[in-house]
Amino acid sequence: MPGRSRSPVRRYRSSGRDRSRSRSRDRDRGSRYRDDRGRGGGGCGSGGGGGRSGYGGGGFGGGRSQDMAGAGLRKPRWDTMSLEKFQKDFYVESESVRIRPESEISAFMEKWNITVQGQGAHRPIFNFSECQFPPDIQQVLAQQGWSQPTPIQSMGFPAAMSGRDVVGVARTGSGKTAAFLLPSLVHIAAQPPLRRDDGPICLVLVPTRELAQQVQQVANTFGLAVGIRNSCVYGGAAKGGQIRELMAKPAIIIATPGRLLDLLEMGKTNLRRCTYLVLDEADRMLDMGFEPQIRRIVDQVRPDRQTLMWSATWPKEVQALARDYLKDFIKVTIGSQELSANPNITQHVDVCDEWDKEHLLFRLLPQISYTGAKILVFAETKRRVDEIARQLQRHGYSVLAIHGDKQQADRERVLSQFKSGQAQILVATDVASRGLDIDDIAAVVNVDFPNQLEDYIHRIGRTARSHKSGTSYSFITNKHMKLAKELISILQQAKQEVNPKLFNLCGASQDFMRAKGQHGRRYGGGGGGAGGGYGGGYGGAANPWRRLPRLERRRRCESGASAAAELAWSALELSCPVRGPI
Repeated sequence: MPGRSRSPVRRYRSSGRDRSRSRSRDRDRGSRYRDDRGRGGGGCGSGGGGGRSGYGGGGFGGGRSQDMAGAGLRKPRWDTMSLEKFQKDFYVESESVRIRPESEISAFMEKWNITVQGQGAHRPIFNFSECQFPPDIQQVLAQQGWSQPTPIQSMGFPAAMSGRDVVGVARTGSGKTAAFLLPSLVHIAAQPPLRRDDGPICLVLVPTRELAQQVQQVANTFGLAVGIRNSCVYGGAAKGGQIRELMAKPAIIIATPGRLLDLLEMGKTNLRRCTYLVLDEADRMLDMGFEPQIRRIVDQVRPDRQTLMWSATWPKEVQALARDYLKDFIKVTIGSQELSANPNITQHVDVCDEWDKEHLLFRLLPQISYTGAKILVFAETKRRVDEIARQLQRHGYSVLAIHGDKQQADRERVLSQFKSGQAQILVATDVASRGLDIDDIAAVVNVDFPNQLEDYIHRIGRTARSHKSGTSYSFITNKHMKLAKELISILQQAKQEVNPKLFNLCGASQDFMRAKGQHGRRYGGGGGGAGGGYGGGYGGAANPWRRLPRLERRRRCESGASAAAELAWSALELSCPVRGPI
């Protein structure tokens, strides 16, 4: 019996030792995989397989993902329901628009590089009075100092007011928000009043909370004038306050997909009365992986709704979404459909080493900050944002920082202080690259170049808003050499001067890809990650470069033996970035 009473203790200690041994084995195993990535393992769960040559890629693990949001919602059987008819065509072409000469319209379309696709497209309007907005809205437009519509508004207002489905493709800062919000107010005013159990009449889906707040500001400005309430729901904030707002029956809901699905599953709102649906920054939502959530939400909206989709680019994924959910739509494109930057932005791109970026930043800031104008600085990670902000503060700059780890109240406070001019510099991750609508940002600095050129376009698009001019400065390293060719094309299309070092980086990228194609079979791809995590790794035979000490590898590459040696060192830095000089 005494032995039996002590056995639980022995079992507990044995279990602890087993866990310790397990952790030790994990550390040894991880060390072995880091030191010699010769063999790529297979992924568990939903992990992806290894690549055939070069660097191997892994897949997602088997853990629960954001795609499960809203999985419990049932799709309504709209074909069995008797839907109440609603009015959505309010546009009456004014006499001034009707008699406008074709030559004047052609000159306008050519000036702004406007293309229109779809049957029955309307002529553009050249001033707000030609769209017959209510007097209260016209008064607010005058108070805001809006003298004439932007190109996307000139084409978008008539299409949206006539009840047509619309796709608008235009760069950031082009006035897309007003292009869908003002017609929505006319649409809402013509519908029967909301009843006790009704949801919103207008739903605006956006990718981020910052963009949701920006849209709400415009909705407040014009909605208060005509007595139309709105509610803004997004993740990162308490649900309680948002639920209380929904109980007030707002006619407009501005929402991020995940939070809206949560509230729909909880039964706190519904989309049975929604007849005006907006997908804002559709390309960004798809980039962020929101397609399953978008489709679940749209399935909750009656099929005879009016749908408007707005995007800065027109990739295949956005085209597929438009084909699935828009009917007989009018597509308005401002500018080229290819990836392009705002021509009002003067772009400077410098090729440098990773460890030289902060030196270049501190050399640049005195040249652009002396006027007191606002400066937006982008960094890749949250930790780097905080580090740069602290260093700038130590050098006497007035700095704020924003990233995803900050509480929502802190984020709103930071943005409010930056807008009001209490700080001159804002350091941010990509959380602020879209939806940050501040008219007087003079310069954007990309300390860390983004991994996609779409993000580069949207980052620098935070300056030169509303036909103003601005400047961007970007530091790019050989880590992003694969983007050099397309970046040069973007700069040339915007008639910008191209740094000769960028051409050299582009040439190195092409040489590297050729070298990788010739020798890639020696290094097989890695297997997928374990369930619940990310896959990835290096596979195939062990790379002999990795068996050399780092100093020796660098010495051999810098000895100038051949271009292939430089490319080998570039490939090494891509996988093992160095934080400082060796």
